[in-house]
Order: sequence, then C-alpha cells, then structure tokens
Amino acid sequence: MFSRKKDTLVGLDIGSSAIKVAEVVETKKGRMLKKIAIAPVPYRLIEEGSIKDAPAVASIIKQLWKSENIKEKKVAISIGGYSVINKKVLLDRVSEDKLQVTINQEAEQYIPFDIKDVNLDFQILDDSSDGKEKMNVLLVAAKKEMINEYVNLLDLAGLSVLIIDVDAFALQNIYEFIGEVSNDLVALLDIGAYKTTLNIMKGTSSLFIRDVSLGCGQITTRIQSFYNKLDIKEAEDVWRGASKVSLDKNKIRQSDVDEIVSRIVSEWCAEITRALDFFYSSNDERIKTFILSGGGANIKEFRTLLSQQASAAVKMFNPFKGFETGYDQKYLDNLAPQVAICMGLSLRRVNDK
Repeated sequence: MFSRKKDTLVGLDIGSSAIKVAEVVETKKGRMLKKIAIAPVPYRLIEEGSIKDAPAVASIIKQLWKSENIKEKKVAISIGGYSVINKKVLLDRVSEDKLQVTINQEAEQYIPFDIKDVNLDFQILDDSSDGKEKMNVLLVAAKKEMINEYVNLLDLAGLSVLIIDVDAFALQNIYEFIGEVSNDLVALLDIGAYKTTLNIMKGTSSLFIRDVSLGCGQITTRIQSFYNKLDIKEAEDVWRGASKVSLDKNKIRQSDVDEIVSRIVSEWCAEITRALDFFYSSNDERIKTFILSGGGANIKEFRTLLSQQASAAVKMFNPFKGFETGYDQKYLDNLAPQVAICMGLSLRRVNDK
C-alpha cells in the first residue's frame, strides 16, 4: 500500500510547548498521512528555540516514536527566531556554482553575525534567462551553535537529521501543496508559544519574512503572575478553558482571564501591524488574506481583531487538505492549526536542496 522509496522523511516540529510529528507516504491515490501526533513539552525545557534540557526533550521524542510506532528514523526539522536570518539581496549575476564559492564573502555585509559562526545557504530567485546584470538572491543564515544543539538532541533521540529547514519555508511548503496559492498578497501567520512567524506571499514567491517574540506563552505567564497561587500548567488550563475546576477552586474570575487574553491579543495585533507597516513602506499592494496556524490561531478574539486592524480576511490553515487519511476528522480538526509547520516538513525528501 505504501511507497517503499528510501527518500521519505518524517516531519518533526520541535516547539517550546509541544513537539509535533507527521509522516507522509506516497500511495497510488496520492500522498497519504500515515502518522500525525503531538506531545506536550514541560515548561522551560525549550526557551526561545534553545534546548535547556536535551535528555528530557530527547526522551519525549523517543516516547512519541514508540507510542506512534514510527519506524522511519530520518527526519526533517525546522528552526526560526533571532538565531536565523532571512534576507533578500541584489547581487551581480553569476552562475549558481560560482556563487556557491563566493557566497560567504557576498553575505558578510548582510549578516549581523560573524560569518564564521553561521551556516549559510542561498537561493537564486530570478530567471537566469532574463538578461539582467543583477539577480535577487535569498540568503539564509543560522547560527552553528543552534544547529549543533538540534543535531545533538536528535542524536540523543536516536534519529538522523537530514534536512534543517526554516519555519517560514515549511509553512510555505504546505501552503503551496494544498493548492491555495493566490496572485493577491497572502500572509501566512503561525502563532506559537513564544514565537510568531510571518511569511507574506504573492503567488509562490515569498516577499517578506519576520519572526516576532510573541505567542500564547505570554497569556499563560501573565495569568500565572496575576494569580500567583497557580502553577504554569494550571494557568494555561485556565485560559484555554480546560480547567473550569481551577476557576472555582482558586476563586478565579472568568472576567479577569478574559481581560488578560484581550490585552495580550491586542499587543499581538500591534506588533503585527508594525511589521506590516514596515512591509508596506516599500510595497503599495495590501494583504487580502491572513492564513493562521499555531496555538494562537484558535483564539477567536484575535482573529476578529486582526481582521479589523489589518482590513483583511482571516481564516484558519487546513494543512490536511489534499491528503488521504485514515484519521477521524474531529481529531484532525483539533490538531490542524498546530501542525502546519510539521506537515510542511513531512513533504521534504532526502535529496531536497
């Protein structure tokens, strides 16, 4: 039933509050979702993309592989945040082979880190036959320290990292696959625990990428600070509505919780608006649609406020569109917003650039 191609990779999204895994295989009917699962990560094991307790995180990953009976050990992961730089630059037109030799020298003026401390990759964005003397090149630089951290973590978990992608590109990958590409401007927005990724698209071209330090963890820590008798897990349960018992037991007023959520999502919209203002300073066209993923996508008040302030439609990401699956639809609907990046990673193959 399943393809036996050896180029299949498991998509693994290692987040601050949850680890997501997806395995996609080829069948005669097309691509099939073979495995999809999520496991919570205890508070502060991972902070701002940095692994604080590698053995503990590796144990969670190993347990996830065991509980889901995943046999494949080769994985694709992604990274983001301030240790990763994405920058579109204009360079003299040369062949890809020549640029491969000179890229460190070319990139040095654009990368705010010591070039010796980063892994560097690039993609030429222009058609080589257009006859222009200059070409647009996307530079991607990631700190070697972070790369080594993740490679060592997966080694502890008994897995092999074959591809290290960038969160924004993993989002783009699944967006293009599900066939919702538009000639209007579309913003892919993933709101995680402590990081939000923005990728503004036109067609299949990424025009603007930014990671912002905001996310659902702000709500949890603000509630925990407001009601200092709560631990961090109880605070998260309270605002997510998972624990009405905690509200009664700790004499917590729902109106206080709602006010905290309102303030935080207002801060999110203000930060996103600042990023959009920067983008609009050099682009006349306006975003028509936001496609949301991540845990923050489930907050209705945020979706409404973002739509109002950005004057754009807002909808939820459905990363399972176009896949054959044997999973219960309710289960998939519950997971969908959180696993967009993971699904994008699951589409990668061994020999991808």
